[in-house]
Formats: sequence, C-alpha cells, structure tokens
Amino acid sequence: MEIQEVQEKLREEGLDGWLFFDHHGRDPIAYRVLGLGEPGHVSRRWYYWLPAEGEPVKLVHSIESWMLDSLPGRKLLYSRWSDQRGRLGEALGDAVRIAMQYSPECMIPYVSLVDGGTIDLIRSLGKQVLSSASLVQYFEARWSEQQLEMHLEAGRRVDAVLRTSFELIGEQLRASQTVGEFAVAEMIRQGFRDNDLVHADGPIVGVNANSGNPHYTPTKENSAPIRPGDFVLIDLWAKLNRPGAVYYDITWTGYCGETPPSEVQNVFEVVTQARDRALALVDSAVRADRTVRGCEVDDVTREHITTAGYGEAFVHRTGHSIGEEVHGNGANMDNLETQDERPIIPRTCFSIEPGVYLKDFGVRSEIDCYVSAKGARATGRVQTQIVRI
Repeated sequence: MEIQEVQEKLREEGLDGWLFFDHHGRDPIAYRVLGLGEPGHVSRRWYYWLPAEGEPVKLVHSIESWMLDSLPGRKLLYSRWSDQRGRLGEALGDAVRIAMQYSPECMIPYVSLVDGGTIDLIRSLGKQVLSSASLVQYFEARWSEQQLEMHLEAGRRVDAVLRTSFELIGEQLRASQTVGEFAVAEMIRQGFRDNDLVHADGPIVGVNANSGNPHYTPTKENSAPIRPGDFVLIDLWAKLNRPGAVYYDITWTGYCGETPPSEVQNVFEVVTQARDRALALVDSAVRADRTVRGCEVDDVTREHITTAGYGEAFVHRTGHSIGEEVHGNGANMDNLETQDERPIIPRTCFSIEPGVYLKDFGVRSEIDCYVSAKGARATGRVQTQIVRI
C-alpha cells in the first residue's frame, strides 16, 4: 500500500480519510489493503486512521501495542473503554467525512463488515460514516499484469478440464456405461489437481431438473445418472496454485444427443444473447470513456430475458467480481439482489452469467470479462452452441 496513492484517491472522492477497524480478524479487507498479512491472534480492537492529508494514526490496546507496527504513523495507546473513545476522537480530529467498511442498508454485503455498534461510536463523535466500497474496489479488486497472466493460464487449464469432462460423458454413454453427476465432478476435481489448480468448492454438475437449481452440488449420496437425451450443465472455477493467483469461473451446457429439444435450444439462445449484450455494453462504454455501473449491466441482461418471456426464471444477479476469491470485492453486475452502483473500472474482472431456471432444466452461460483502459473482453472460450455430447 502506497500512503500517497490512497490519500490522493481520498481527496479525489471528497473524503477526509479512511478508518480501518478490526477485532478478532473480522475484516479481511483491512488486512489485505493495509498489507498486514493474516490476522493471527487479535483479541483487542485496533483502529488505523488514514487521513486525506497528514500523518496516519494508529490506535491500539496496550496489551497488543505491537499490532500495527508495520504501518507508518503516530501511535496512540488505550486500555479503558473511555480512553479508547477519547483517543479515537483525538486521532480523527476535525475530520467529518469518514470512509469505513460499511454499506448503507448492507446493499453491498461484501464490504459491509464493520459492526453497527462501531458505526454508532464513530457517529457519536460527530462524524459522518460513508461507504469505502469504491475505495475497496480500487485498492483491492484491480489486477496486476501478473495476475491477469495467471488468470489466462488458469483459463487454459480449466477449459481443458471442461472439454475432458464432456468427452468422458460421451465415452461412457457410447459404451452403454453408467455415468453420474458426482463421478463427473470428481473427475473435474482430479483434473484440477493434475493441473496444479486450486478451488474453494464445487464444481456444479447438474442434469435436467438439477441444472435448474442455480447452486446445485452433487454428492456421492445424491447424484443423478446422465443418460442419452439428457441436458447437462457444468459450472467450474479454479485458480493457479500460486501466491496472488485469481480465479477463472465459467459455465457451459451440453446435450446428450444430436438435436436438443426446441425449448432448450430457444432458452440457450436467449441466455447467450443476453450475455453477449452485457459484454458489448461494457466494451462500448469503456471505448467511449463513458461510465458504466454494475447495476446497468444487470439491467441489460434482465431486460432481454424478460422480453423473451423468462424474466421470472432469472433468479440471480448477472455477475460477480472475481479476484483471489472467486467472489471478489469489485463491482458486481447486480440490480436484483443488491443495487451495485459502483462504476466498472479498468484492471478489474467479473463474471457475466445470465441464466433461466425452469422446472425441467436450466441454462446458464458464464464468461469472465476483463476490463482494460481500452475496452472489455472475454478472457476464455465463449460458448455459442450447445455442446453435442
């Protein structure tokens, strides 16, 4: 973290400073932005005040006085709760507009990490608490060139595992052998291990009605067989097993036969058209140097799917930020579950994954979109036809 860069951004946004707070490691964003590493044992509250102008201030408990020693700034100590309040006021001084990991009405839950009582405390000092969401995106969600290259390499490996997955299903069916969702998921996990990829959970392998459940996960005890004439959805995500690596996250669909049913084909076309419209919107906006917000991207896909008659079956947001965690801290493509009004900025990546989920099947088509200063692009293969398995 470069203090001067943060202070410049604070002034640009009209903020008096950014107040970081933690207790028992509840705010991982603070540790990453400040470069503190893993929280470790944090049994007392600490505060780090980074003003738009002047020297930062550290407020730490006397028992854990070393907690912020790696950071620049003046140190204040407290033991009593009354001392904490008084010295916090001293640290903040005349500042009024204070950014914290807070989101009004918890509209962006990824950022809304500071507890209500601490918000009350800051407000009782005569301060205005504002959301740090745009700051978090700028300092947390932007990728380095090395991270982009790791993402692209992860994409090549994940794409290869996906191709092998569809091929495995086809080979088993042609041999009149039984293959199930869980077996395919296990094969994908083994493929990740073989390619030095890591993942937090998943993947999703859903056949027919199970593909209509957006977060279905097959288990050994609950796994449907895949047969000729079945529709299959595979959603998989992973990253390179390297420090700082970022995720690659995609969803493809296939049909176990030559010609998918007309309704399946129609829904597939509606979903992929919505996906492509979203990508085109972001690309054109960036090329024209026009601000585009996450909620606007969601509006575009949702309008297209609603016009086609499937609006009620599009039950989740259009996409999520992608970073070192599969759900990152940048702008989400969302005006359904939340209203993410953050602008999409260069060097960030997010998924575009509209979906239609019906009783008998569901279609999701997911790509990853990387935004540079010159435009936006899909970072991997883009599905244009249902895979014939």
